[in-house]
Amino acid sequence: MSAIASEYLPVLLFFAVGIAFALIFVSAPIAVSALTGTAKPEAVKLSEYESGFPAFSDARAKFDVQFYLVAILFIVFDLEAAFLFPWAVSLHWGGESAWWAMMEFLGELAIGLVYAWKVGALEWE
Repeated sequence: MSAIASEYLPVLLFFAVGIAFALIFVSAPIAVSALTGTAKPEAVKLSEYESGFPAFSDARAKFDVQFYLVAILFIVFDLEAAFLFPWAVSLHWGGESAWWAMMEFLGELAIGLVYAWKVGALEWE
């Protein structure tokens, strides 16, 4: 074996093992799913879950976007909570400027909530 081939042997071995693991992790779940019969559709699987409209209908059909508006509002206020907890824990390091920055952030979110409430984005029909 030449010196260059012996230097690249670990790289090629690493590449071969990576390809083998990738094929195993892709093909094994597909094979298990086919063998266990999880691909068989049932009435419960085909029913509406969260979106409120049938899963298999015409793609060009009109549907209500109210669900998506509520979901976006949920994400916004969920992110608010995600920002609020670390801020509260580290408030003593930020000082007064951190306090006013968070109050501005909460004020902007409150204005957004009032606006969404006024335009009726929270009303479910």
